[in-house]
Amino acid sequence: MRLLVVEDDKDLNRQLGAALEQAGYAVDRAFDGEEGHFLGDTEPYDAVVLDIGLPKKDGVSVLEQWRKAGRTMPVLILTARDRWSDKVQGFDAGADDYVAKPFHMEELLARLRALLRRAAGHATSEIVCGPVRLDTKAGRVVVDGTAVKLTSHEYRLLAYLMHHSGRVISRGEIVEHLYDQDFDRDSNTVEVFVGRLRKKLGVDVIQTVRGLGYMAAPPEAGGR
Repeated sequence: MRLLVVEDDKDLNRQLGAALEQAGYAVDRAFDGEEGHFLGDTEPYDAVVLDIGLPKKDGVSVLEQWRKAGRTMPVLILTARDRWSDKVQGFDAGADDYVAKPFHMEELLARLRALLRRAAGHATSEIVCGPVRLDTKAGRVVVDGTAVKLTSHEYRLLAYLMHHSGRVISRGEIVEHLYDQDFDRDSNTVEVFVGRLRKKLGVDVIQTVRGLGYMAAPPEAGGR
């Protein structure tokens, strides 16, 4: 999952980025409204954390422009605690949720997990695909009751496929949603990570759809 953080407070931006990366997300960061608007308008983010009070262009204007342009990614806005009007403006502009400053990082992470789940059509923090269970809250993967240790990139790939289980995901889409903009992207690495995942999981939940990409599906739905 790839996220965008738009926050002009450099310390808070850094803290948010570090917490999100530690939670297993690829993170891009912007420090003003113009930069944030450009990235959100040109890159395929799974969700955005957007501050309302930004220099150059305020967060509400940024969000309104995204929505008018047809950008549908979930957006979590950051507001000042005493500015209820910011929350109303944010929701009217197309926000999906909000967190008031100052906030607990765990709350923000939980709200983001919920937004990502709902966007993909999942109601709970646990996503199941055959014998594989992905606990998005704990960042834990279990196969037939046994925990499987994955690297951050392996976990990110599996999480993206399982969030969109039943849908064929192209290599290009995987690359766009697994790595931040500064990463040296190479679609060939996807094959490597898929191979590692299949070996570690020990079950055929990741299917190859020739010429199209990959799909997470229960083993009984077919072979690789």
